[in-house]
Amino acid sequence: MSELSASAIRTDQPIKESTRWLQLIVGIVCMVATANIQYAWTLFVPEIQGTFGWARAEIQIAFTIFVLVQTWLAPIEGFFIDKFGPRVMVAFGALGIGLAWILNSQATTLMGFYVGAAVGGVGVGCIYATCINNALKWFPDRRGLAVGLTAGGYGMGSAATILPIAAMIKSDGFQETFFFFGLLQGGLAFIAAWFLRSPKSHEVKASSKLEQSRRDYTLKEALGTKLFWLMFSMFIMVVTGGMMAVAQLGVIAQDLGVKEFEVNMYFFTMAALPLALMLDRIMNGISRPLFGWISDNIGREKTMVIAFTLEGFGIIALGYWGHNPYAFLILSGIVFLAWGEVYSLFSALAGDAFGTKHIAKIYGVLYCAKGIGALFVPVGNLMMEATGTWSSVLYTVACMDLTAAVLAIVALRPTLAKHVAYSSDLLKREQAAAAAGQPAPAV
Repeated sequence: MSELSASAIRTDQPIKESTRWLQLIVGIVCMVATANIQYAWTLFVPEIQGTFGWARAEIQIAFTIFVLVQTWLAPIEGFFIDKFGPRVMVAFGALGIGLAWILNSQATTLMGFYVGAAVGGVGVGCIYATCINNALKWFPDRRGLAVGLTAGGYGMGSAATILPIAAMIKSDGFQETFFFFGLLQGGLAFIAAWFLRSPKSHEVKASSKLEQSRRDYTLKEALGTKLFWLMFSMFIMVVTGGMMAVAQLGVIAQDLGVKEFEVNMYFFTMAALPLALMLDRIMNGISRPLFGWISDNIGREKTMVIAFTLEGFGIIALGYWGHNPYAFLILSGIVFLAWGEVYSLFSALAGDAFGTKHIAKIYGVLYCAKGIGALFVPVGNLMMEATGTWSSVLYTVACMDLTAAVLAIVALRPTLAKHVAYSSDLLKREQAAAAAGQPAPAV
């Protein structure tokens, strides 16, 4: 018999707000400590290439391996989250992210960096999946905001360390930088892990503003719905452009001739690339809670239309005006602002549609879309080399963003409404069958 969720979200007992907000803060700390494996990678690529002379595309395979491992193991990690709980999973992940950077610090071959990327993918995947899962469970009434803040920790977490990492690479070399920050970040996440726990049923409450399924779907049931695969396809479309920007921004800046341009901000002067990276991380971090909060109030689908359209036109503008260093700064910030929200909107929508009892496994499969998007990162280099311009790459991913924006309103909105209505009817029939001692109706 399918599991029912009528008692999964209680509203008749008081909720101690400080408890769940503390859990949210701890999750954010863990995400901040994890962020640099993905978001600081672009700083290391030119140094690795200059030291060993490998082609960019060969080096960027490491980034693809990292993302593939991080995302495609998420369903398995979801199983272990349910089995062992958040503390053990995050502590294990912390050891992984620390070891990954230490391996990178000692690597002298491409295979060495590939192994480090794989280990880092496991570590980041464990921490990311666990903290997102915990936020979804603690805040069913504010999923967009809670997941946005948690994912924002990952998106914005590297903002404070971009400049120290860049400075240390310049002064001590990239190997020493990998080693030092590996120990620092891994140790911080390991300590924070032991403060995490899952909520009890009386500690959470449902949203009064959004349509949410009161039925907990199993992974098999979720995979059998049209809604899941529509979300999966849209996730791939939108995440591809952002992944391209994350991995290639340093290379794009170099090819556009703006990497070393000194930007005079009156109070200080900074090269365009590190300034762009710092601003982009901030915008990426703001994006997730901002759009998450908006979606809690106006709905996920309408918010997707706004964000995906903004990202699409931002990427088109970056391809057209990116040679201007000031335009490069502004437009790359817009791209990151409009991209970061995918990690709050799709995870919150998954919780709304399928419940939270099995959300670690369900969102784990949905999150694999990020891995598919990562496959296009090396392809972006090949496209640029074939056409001689980044514009062809940027215009391609912009079209994908705008297609997803259209789908959000013409396909996702009606499909979600039908799914929630069906879930409500199915839950009533399952409860009636259970009360009568009869088999549950087929899903």
